[in-house]
Amino acid sequence: MMLRMTIITVTIIVGIFLAGCSNNQEKDYEVAFDGTVDHVHGMGYAGINKGLYFATHTGLKIFRNGDWYETTRNFNDYMGFNAVDEGFYTSGHPGEDSDLQNPIGIQHSFDGGRTLEHLKFEGETDFHAMAVGYNSHDIFLMNPAKNSELEQGFYRSSDEGESWENVSASGLTGEILSLAIHPSNSSFVAAATSTGIYLSEDGGNNFQIVTEGNDVGTAVFSNDDHLYYASYGSIPELVKRNVENGEEETIDIPEFEEDGVVYIAQNPQDENQLAIYTTKGHAYLSEDGTKTWEQILENGQVK
Repeated sequence: MMLRMTIITVTIIVGIFLAGCSNNQEKDYEVAFDGTVDHVHGMGYAGINKGLYFATHTGLKIFRNGDWYETTRNFNDYMGFNAVDEGFYTSGHPGEDSDLQNPIGIQHSFDGGRTLEHLKFEGETDFHAMAVGYNSHDIFLMNPAKNSELEQGFYRSSDEGESWENVSASGLTGEILSLAIHPSNSSFVAAATSTGIYLSEDGGNNFQIVTEGNDVGTAVFSNDDHLYYASYGSIPELVKRNVENGEEETIDIPEFEEDGVVYIAQNPQDENQLAIYTTKGHAYLSEDGTKTWEQILENGQVK
């Protein structure tokens, strides 16, 4: 009897200890941040915790409910970052505290970046141009060089990278600066390139240019009903395009001086909340459907 009680007591103590460690790790993963956010390679509302995530050269920075946070581990150089309903997908390079292979291939995290799960091409490829459906998790990417499975070119996958279909991307020209895929209908793929904004309605096989003149396409973002795209000609522009009928609306944005939008994000839990990030490290947030803007980063410095 005494032995049994001792075992039960030890079990309870160990359980409390482990729970305490877990709670401490959870509590310590995000800490208050008041510094500089630079080398941003992606931005989005990752998961349903209402945080706006910035993927940087040294890990994640998060703006949530008016406050800034940074993570205390996983200081990875996140490239090709895509926010989805459960978290995010990413490529890039491991941080100094990581045991991931370099480059990290395609990984996803469904716990705010606390852990990463390897999907494909770890140790082989860093994908800068990659789009992931917010709800579908379908992947569309440009493979920059031959690896163990793919030739150089454009590919899509609907099964977490287990299989890949090569797409021709006919009509798409210029240097790829940004890719976006519809949250649930992967027939719609958009690209921002050095020659403009392009849209495909057949999963990336054929693209049509939607901008005119010599404007450079700088960013694309898709929600269920609209494609948001940014371009730069004589001035920077942000446009909202209906994906069904092609109707467009130019959105008023803050005044930029020789600057342009490179990332766009909308909160799926609140469509009035739209964020933009610029080449000079400025970030703005609108919570009233782009009627007004609040600056949350100035030259990379948190506000």
